[in-house]
Amino acid sequence: MDDNTKLQPYTKEMIEELKAEYLKSPTRETIEVLAKKFDRNVRSITAKLSREGIYVKLPYRTKQGEVPHTKEDLVDLIAELMGEFPEALEGLEKAPKLVLRKLAQALDENALERFKG
Repeated sequence: MDDNTKLQPYTKEMIEELKAEYLKSPTRETIEVLAKKFDRNVRSITAKLSREGIYVKLPYRTKQGEVPHTKEDLVDLIAELMGEFPEALEGLEKAPKLVLRKLAQALDENALERFKG
């Protein structure tokens, strides 16, 4: 795509194809394929899908592929595993996150699975 070339608006046919392809497979890869096919950038395709009301923002994941969670989430989990109320463990949220994760796993080796999403 030439930076100086003004793009033509999306045609009805283009929009229908965008929608059909994206609904079949709502992934970043699909958007990249559509961008190449229609000589548009990824942001343009994403914006068009958003305007059409079908774009689904992918949930944020940590580098480990987990749903983000806070120390408070971990304290709640530990309390649940211990059969306690979170208030009974007041102050525990000040511990390092790694320590809280290890404690949860010590109580139940599969405890952190709930954060895998």
